[in-house]
Amino acid sequence: MQKVRYTRANSVEEAVALLEKGGATARPLAGGTDLIVQARERRRKVDLFVDIKPIPETNEITFDPAGGLTIGAAVPAYRIYGNETVSRLYPALVDACRVIGGTAIQGRASLGGNLCNSSPAADSVPAMIVLEGVANIAGPRGRRSVPVEEFNTGPGQNVLQPGEFVVSIHFPPPARNSGAAWDRFIPRNEMDIAVVNAGVQLRFEGDRVSWAKVAIGAVAPTALVVPAAAEALVGKPLSDATIEAAAEAARQAARPIDDMRGSIRQRKHLVGVYVARMIRKAAERARGG
Repeated sequence: MQKVRYTRANSVEEAVALLEKGGATARPLAGGTDLIVQARERRRKVDLFVDIKPIPETNEITFDPAGGLTIGAAVPAYRIYGNETVSRLYPALVDACRVIGGTAIQGRASLGGNLCNSSPAADSVPAMIVLEGVANIAGPRGRRSVPVEEFNTGPGQNVLQPGEFVVSIHFPPPARNSGAAWDRFIPRNEMDIAVVNAGVQLRFEGDRVSWAKVAIGAVAPTALVVPAAAEALVGKPLSDATIEAAAEAARQAARPIDDMRGSIRQRKHLVGVYVARMIRKAAERARGG
């Protein structure tokens, strides 16, 4: 473990000032389930932890039917899947939060941390993408918002500039006749990193798909949005043929690597399997199932 200093911030402004003063090796600390491990193993240089959990804005879940859902960056996973509104209106978030680590990890791990860790296999990121999540960022130059799908730029890399941190993540209200779902493949039953994960949101007008978003993870340097998969679905009734066309588009978009957890061939196959499953599950939820 490297020597680090720890301090608490009680406001967004105080956190920004501490991070800016601390320089490139000052890091915001939410749950710390990834960051503390990386610091202990010296995989990430950290001189200062700025604990953002005391900031009320980072620890709140708020919902407005007209404005949507805002989840503070430090809200732990167990509070997200235990929230009645989130469970009822944003079940894809629950799908992802319920499998991040184990029970103990879910007491600390947060959407903000999962996003900012910028792992290609992050469980919650494809779910947040298909739900049109937007990261609310504060920094020395004020506040800005970045869509989750544009946030990560590579393994361990993202758009955050020195002194910036994610305060919260916002999701628009669910559209009528819409449904979303997320799932992953892992080689064990629990507590593993995804070999493939996939998220889908569908909206219907009558029996036709009017809008779709498909995102896949663990098969490229960042989670991928697959417009061709959405195009295979939109404007048509959902059928085995359109689902297979979308799954094939996702297989074609995937750019996985061979590693100890899976081969390129296996991952491309699994992308199609999981995208097809999530399309059917999202459709079932849109129809009230």
